[in-house]
Amino acid sequence: MHLSSSSFSDGEAIPGYFAFCVPDPDGHATLGPNRSPALRWEEVPEGTRTFVLICHDPDVPTKPDDVNQEGREVPADLPRTDFYHWVLVDLPARVTSIVDGEFCQSVTERGKAQTGPYGARPGVSNYTDWFSGDPDMEGTYYGYDGPCPPWNDSLIHHYIFTVYATDLEHCPVDGAFGGPEVLAAIDGHVLAQASITGTYTLNPRLM
Repeated sequence: MHLSSSSFSDGEAIPGYFAFCVPDPDGHATLGPNRSPALRWEEVPEGTRTFVLICHDPDVPTKPDDVNQEGREVPADLPRTDFYHWVLVDLPARVTSIVDGEFCQSVTERGKAQTGPYGARPGVSNYTDWFSGDPDMEGTYYGYDGPCPPWNDSLIHHYIFTVYATDLEHCPVDGAFGGPEVLAAIDGHVLAQASITGTYTLNPRLM
């Protein structure tokens, strides 16, 4: 399989148009347009019944001590972990491309509903965990929500979009499922996969 995007080039920066947060000269960062990017995949193997789409950032700090703190920077050598930005299952085999904004067109405070085009089912992103306890933003964040790395992180973050062709008619996950649950559920059912990576930073020093 081969995955490409007209929204950004593999290995290059993701435009702020597709980000949850964009730079702000007064407050470091502010909410962005947050549109889901266009994606297209080709060379789909025979026997594919549904696709799974996952976007994750493997560069998220494991300790919050320095995150978004004035006069400090998140150190590059801090251990990092995965943050899931988009989890989508049961995308029919007939669908081999999605257009800009088809799955998300803005930030939805407190999270989007559990619906999606083509009968596909969105899982929850880790913004659900990130905003826990925030009276203005707390909620269950289904579907796509784009980049918003710490504005003082010394690392540029990487956003890996992966499409999995599976032999499953229905991915065996339910409720508020996330990336790890889906990856476990499709283990042994992936016929092919393809990825594309975009980068993003809110740190003025790295722009």
